[in-house]
Amino acid sequence: MAEHSDSTTHRAGATAPPARPSQTSPAAPHGPGRRLTDHRLGKFLPGLAVCAAATPVAMGIAHFVPLASALLIAIILGIVLRNVMGELPGSWAPGMQFSAKKVLRLGIILLGAQLVLGDIMSLGWKLILVVIAVVAIGMLGTIGLGRALGMGRDLSLLIGCGFSICGAAAIAGVESTVRARKEDVAAAIALVVLFGTLMIAAVPLLAGLLGLGEETAGMWAGASTHEVAQVVAIGGIIGPEALKVAVVVKLARVLMLAPIVAILAISVRRSSASSLTPGPDSEVKAARPPLVPLFIIGFLAMAIIRTLGWLPDWAVTTAGIGQTIALTAAMFALGSGVHIKSLIRLGFMPVLLATLSTLIVAGVAGLGIWLAV
Repeated sequence: MAEHSDSTTHRAGATAPPARPSQTSPAAPHGPGRRLTDHRLGKFLPGLAVCAAATPVAMGIAHFVPLASALLIAIILGIVLRNVMGELPGSWAPGMQFSAKKVLRLGIILLGAQLVLGDIMSLGWKLILVVIAVVAIGMLGTIGLGRALGMGRDLSLLIGCGFSICGAAAIAGVESTVRARKEDVAAAIALVVLFGTLMIAAVPLLAGLLGLGEETAGMWAGASTHEVAQVVAIGGIIGPEALKVAVVVKLARVLMLAPIVAILAISVRRSSASSLTPGPDSEVKAARPPLVPLFIIGFLAMAIIRTLGWLPDWAVTTAGIGQTIALTAAMFALGSGVHIKSLIRLGFMPVLLATLSTLIVAGVAGLGIWLAV
């Protein structure tokens, strides 16, 4: 084919410029490596360097502020940088986008290494049904209330996922499937952090007023609180037995991220297919998102490998550190795309929806645990 192309060029006339070596592609590798080569790796370096510099800063601040997770600090740093600078340099954009999508997905895959399916199954089928009910009713109730309040579908969906599943990681994972606006993503994450932080004070207080035992209070914390870090904080306040069961219940909710994202991907795929004009099958396939995102398959694969005992302790610890680093870098990138004025323009309705979503999740979790234990 290359020889045929060269001969055609010579027949077209002597004025045709020869192809430059940089435009040829035979030496480029196939697959992801070829994609990076085609886009020139150097394009990603400035934005990736900024995210890499912000990540240890966010993690360091979180170390000295126990109730604040590195993910929260990172998105705040990103928002501050964006609004102080006004406009970020255009050279940062490719690396920022890479962090907000590819690095994020890597973090979610590594999150799977923290799951032991046997621990989740040991909760018993009643408590597992409670977890499923929290996620399903929390999401559907939030989306329905968002529609009643006249809010956009994407923001309602993101709030529902974040409050019902696992906070910022769920929001960012869903965002990569439904392709929501950066402003909606940042607003949903900010609301998750705000209301999850309020839960750190509210759950131990209410558990004491209701006379809940330590283990029951831990179950409620794990089933109702948004972020894993917030659940750990609540469990630590209540006691060691509460902490242990709270984390397991919370990880059961984290596991629900996989089927939810798969369902949303199928929905988006069908929606994309129905909106396409009839054409060759190749065009339809190219326009559709994957049936199940690869990062969700990776997430489940990591959970299975951990469950089978194929990961030594040092690998689990390393994966946990890697997960925190990747998600922190991704949250900084997401925050850097947000204007404070855009958040202000959202108005009171998202705060009201977040309040109602918190009440739904906490109420379903409390009722379910009361019936299950």
